Amino acid sequence: MDMNDQKYLVFALCKGRLAFKTLELLEKIGITCEEMKDKDTRKLVFVNEELKCKFFLAKGPDIPTYVESGAADIGVCGSDIIQEENRRVYEVLDLGFGKCRMCVCGPERARELLSHRERIRVATKYPAIAKDYFFNVKNQTVDIIKLNGSVELGPIVGLSDVIVDIVETGSTLKENGLMVLEEVCPLSARVIVNQVSMKMQNERICAIIEKLKKEIQ
Repeated sequence: MDMNDQKYLVFALCKGRLAFKTLELLEKIGITCEEMKDKDTRKLVFVNEELKCKFFLAKGPDIPTYVESGAADIGVCGSDIIQEENRRVYEVLDLGFGKCRMCVCGPERARELLSHRERIRVATKYPAIAKDYFFNVKNQTVDIIKLNGSVELGPIVGLSDVIVDIVETGSTLKENGLMVLEEVCPLSARVIVNQVSMKMQNERICAIIEKLKKEIQ
């Protein structure tokens, strides 16, 4: 099976909750994939022959890579990933779910360091977003420390003064004596499209986007 077979429209979906919500939405506009509902399947690529659509699930940070390269025509992932990865893709639609915020968090005492624009250490999984916020929005010099795991540990063990991370409910922060100090930006699930696909399959892709828009409204 050739993934680049132009007859097919290829969707890259973000593993987990986001994929389920996206599939629910696609079903409402008539794009279905029964194969994906099989919980025990070991398949990696799913096909709806009738609609000439292919689907695959990937880790969030990889979605823009698949879309930029043309391995997928359409991708759905969080806007945090789109900003962080900064790939050459078209961001065409805000799906309005998966809502949360990117925030600067830390202990109460760090509030002072932020307001005085002191040089601080920032732990984050999102170095590009953190850098852009501190350097370009706040004009504050910071040292950014890239972490892959629980960034909340940073201020607790003294690795960093604050963290930049996604906040949904804030309960993890509270449990660890941290709080939201500043909001960087709101986040949600977005649809991205490969730049060449947008030209080559324009009618088909635009029709899907229009249907999705109507369904969201």
